[in-house]
Amino acid sequence: VLSSCWKRKQWYQRRVRGDRNAYVWNLNAETGVWEPSLVLLRIERAATYIRWSPAEDRFAVGSGARLLSVCFYDNEHDWWVSKHIKKPIRSTILCVDWHPSNHILAIGSCDFKCRIFSAALKETNDKPEISGWMPKLSKFSALLAEYETQGWVHSVKFSPSGDRLAWAAHDASINIVHMDSKDSVIRSLTPSLPLLSIIWASEGSVVCAGHDNYPSLYNINGDTLSAGTRLDVKEKKAGGGMSAMARFQQLDRTGADTKDSTLGTTHQNAIVELRVTATGGDGTCTQFSSVGMDGKMVLWNLDALASSIADLKI
Repeated sequence: VLSSCWKRKQWYQRRVRGDRNAYVWNLNAETGVWEPSLVLLRIERAATYIRWSPAEDRFAVGSGARLLSVCFYDNEHDWWVSKHIKKPIRSTILCVDWHPSNHILAIGSCDFKCRIFSAALKETNDKPEISGWMPKLSKFSALLAEYETQGWVHSVKFSPSGDRLAWAAHDASINIVHMDSKDSVIRSLTPSLPLLSIIWASEGSVVCAGHDNYPSLYNINGDTLSAGTRLDVKEKKAGGGMSAMARFQQLDRTGADTKDSTLGTTHQNAIVELRVTATGGDGTCTQFSSVGMDGKMVLWNLDALASSIADLKI
């Protein structure tokens, strides 16, 4: 299983697997049993990423087949069918995100590109609205924007309002673009190791994480991005150090060094995904979760972090 996502309004969950299959699981209220429904993806390579749309009437599946499957329910045949977006995708899709309008989506792929497509379906009688991302009504699979980076695009995310799009790439860069100025991209090459996930803390700030093992917050200041503020700050233990003489005596007595090899971060390995778990009344993130390759899932409270970390602005 490479990716999964919950449907918030009902007890639905969908999963994609490396065997090119996807399933939508529905909880039967009478029997309490999860019942799977097969999705007709029609792909020849592994499915890699999956996300429900905001209206939860469709979902998008990225794959290694160099195409994106947008799936919707066919009441007549009682199954989930898909339509494909192929051109101009040239490599494996690593991430997908939906615009709040439900008719636009963004993808990141291994061909160093972030792309925005129209996902309006005539089968569901969609009536998309004109916006900065879609200046004129566009049919399904129309390419609305394309941006180039210097590495794989690991994560892509629309802001809560949908006015901005952010993506993180393997070159440790953070990229942000506004729909009213699509040709002007705010790009910040961070000093960190490659970033794997990005989320919006508010309309003016993002949280990123990756191979540094801790999340960092960046603020948008006009046409620039401020230096990242580390959110995983641990208090140093008083008197926990060992002098050089004491360490030599320890080595001489036991033949082993007792130096602690634990990293000074909550996660002991790369953070692979961030998810917003709670928001305030204005849509800003108040709590998010992180999962890492160390097997940990951690909840982060931004309000508590703001009060404990100096100069932290969200």
